[in-house]
Amino acid sequence: MELFSVQDLTFSYPGQTVPTLERLSFDISAGEFLVIAGPSGCGKSTLLRQFKTALTPHGSIQGQLLFQGVPLKQVDPRTQASKIGFVQQNPDNQIVATVVEEDVAFAPENMGVEPAEIRRRVDEALKAVGMYEYRESAPHQLSGGQKQRVAIAGIIAMQPRCILLDEPTAMLDPRGRQEVMRVLRQLNREKGITVVLITHYMEEAAQADRVLVMSR
Repeated sequence: MELFSVQDLTFSYPGQTVPTLERLSFDISAGEFLVIAGPSGCGKSTLLRQFKTALTPHGSIQGQLLFQGVPLKQVDPRTQASKIGFVQQNPDNQIVATVVEEDVAFAPENMGVEPAEIRRRVDEALKAVGMYEYRESAPHQLSGGQKQRVAIAGIIAMQPRCILLDEPTAMLDPRGRQEVMRVLRQLNREKGITVVLITHYMEEAAQADRVLVMSR
C-alpha cells in the first residue's frame, strides 16, 4: 500500500527560471526504508519538505502529493503533525527542553495526550532508541549521536506512520552515525515505521530498501 504518492510534481522558488523539482512521479510504500541521494543543491531537502505542508518552502507547486490516497494539503495539520515526523540535520534545533524525558514528552503534551499515556510513550520511545537511562539528563550534556537519538525519540512518542530525516548524521562522528542508523533500521523493521532518509553516505544508502537518486 502506498503511504505517499508523488504525481508529476514540479516546484519552483520565487523568481526561479528553472524548477528545483520537475515532473517527479514515484510512490513510497508503507513500511519502506527509502534513501534520497544526490549532489548538494539538486533539490533533496526541497523534495523532503514537500511531504509536510507546514515545512513546504514558499514557491510555485504543480502536480499532486497524496498521503494515504488523500491530497496532502487536505490532510488536517494535527494529523500531519502526529503521523509524519521530521528530523533535522542539527538536533540542537529540535530539542526544546532542559531534561531529556521532558523534551520527548513535549509533542504528545501539545497534542493533548493523557498524562498516563504520555508517560508510557516517553518510556517506550526512549527505550526504543537506547536512551532510557539518560531520561533525567540534560540534553546539552549528551554527545551528538545521543542528542539525535533523543530527537528521534520525540518523534516516536507521537506514534508516526513515517519519519522524514534530512541528513540527520551529517554532523555526527562515525560512532554517532552508526547509533542513529541502528535505531532507524530497528524502527523500520520492528515497528513498521516508514523511513525516508537524505544522506550523502553511501554506506547508509546501502542499508535502504530503495534509493532515489536526484540530479541537477
